Amino acid sequence: MKLDLTKEYKQYYTAKSTPVIVEFGEIPYLTIEGKGEPAGIIFTKSVETLYPLAYGIKKICKAQRRDFGVPKLEGLWWVKSSKPALEVPRENWFWKLLIRLPDFATSEMLIDAKEEVFKKKGLQLIKETSFEKIDEEKCIQIMHRGPYSTEPETIQKITDFMKARGFTENGLHHEIYISDPRKTPPEKMKTILRQPITPVSAPSRSLE
Repeated sequence: MKLDLTKEYKQYYTAKSTPVIVEFGEIPYLTIEGKGEPAGIIFTKSVETLYPLAYGIKKICKAQRRDFGVPKLEGLWWVKSSKPALEVPRENWFWKLLIRLPDFATSEMLIDAKEEVFKKKGLQLIKETSFEKIDEEKCIQIMHRGPYSTEPETIQKITDFMKARGFTENGLHHEIYISDPRKTPPEKMKTILRQPITPVSAPSRSLE
């Protein structure tokens, strides 16, 4: 039976229209890191590299009778500036793109998938991809509905909720792209926004 990660981890892939606190534990991901505007050349080539590798890992798992469906693209975002992110030129934004993997996926599978995918497609960014396990610990999340350009309004809801309950940021801004922008009208787009947090009195992790 094929594992559907979006159904197996429903809370991870759904969110309410108001902020809530969540925690998911350590999760394995296929990742690639870069810098530049969203949907720019480097960003697009990175996405085009991640997905063949994810399907390469899926192929290996399927051969071991543990098939799974490749889930939604995700991204972590940050800037290296004292200015708020939205005041920094988009070409100076940093990101780490993620595709969640099942718990039975391994770093060895990625090594094998890299070799096979490179032989078929010759994608140069393959060498930049990694297998990582990430635990964001406690987070605030909310569902953003609408175009990416209106996300600041939803992010402000997270900020207000966080401050009202005595929390501060404890990690990178996280987005899960529920809708495909190529197929969905901007006003109907759905994106989960997630922000790791910690109590104001506790030491926070680096945001870089």
